[in-house]
Amino acid sequence: MKIADMNWMQVEARVADDDRCVLPIGSVEQHAYLSLCVDMILSEKVAVDAAAPLGVPVYPAVPFGLTPYFADFPGTVTLRLSTYVALIEDILESLYRTGFRRIVVVNGHGGNGPIQGLFKEWVARRQDARIKFHEWWKAPRTWARTMAIDPAASHASWMESFPWTRVAGAVAPDAAKPQVDMARLQTANPAEVRAIIGDGNFHGRYQRPDSDMLALWQVAVEETRAVIETGWP
Repeated sequence: MKIADMNWMQVEARVADDDRCVLPIGSVEQHAYLSLCVDMILSEKVAVDAAAPLGVPVYPAVPFGLTPYFADFPGTVTLRLSTYVALIEDILESLYRTGFRRIVVVNGHGGNGPIQGLFKEWVARRQDARIKFHEWWKAPRTWARTMAIDPAASHASWMESFPWTRVAGAVAPDAAKPQVDMARLQTANPAEVRAIIGDGNFHGRYQRPDSDMLALWQVAVEETRAVIETGWP
């Protein structure tokens, strides 16, 4: 259930009965021939699809995250770590004030990982609250399905090319890209990163049949739903 489809009175009634909510987080960054907003699109959609049968409210995805290494690609937006921590903490405080105590953060961008430090500190202060940090694309079942389809899967490759992340008029190469030099990438500045990775894909095919993608998506939705629904203390 999208928060966008609820009014404040409905939220008040819902939280009195069920204190769970979902906060998707993503990034606006280069994804080769795909949308710059891949990470926020996918985190929000998997959260909405997963939560729908449960009636758990899903907030709009926080679009911007931590992606300084892609800063030289036009369209990319990156926040300072201090800005991001302050932003997410303010959101958590607002959710807590509303009455939400069990929060699932569905992450769509690997670079956002450092935010987990904030979650541990926040729960130490708000000891009646719980946060689950779910990186949907590399959760065990979803990642296993990805590897079963094609182990050559990476940033901006086929594994992120869903019908809802493709850009009209952008034709991706019908080929498999060789793996870029990941060791060089680890120490590169933004200009060097752009030179190393070229179009943005790290390696692998740019697109696979939609039948593969929809099967993968189904696993991701089911796995995310289980995180929302079960395993709370």
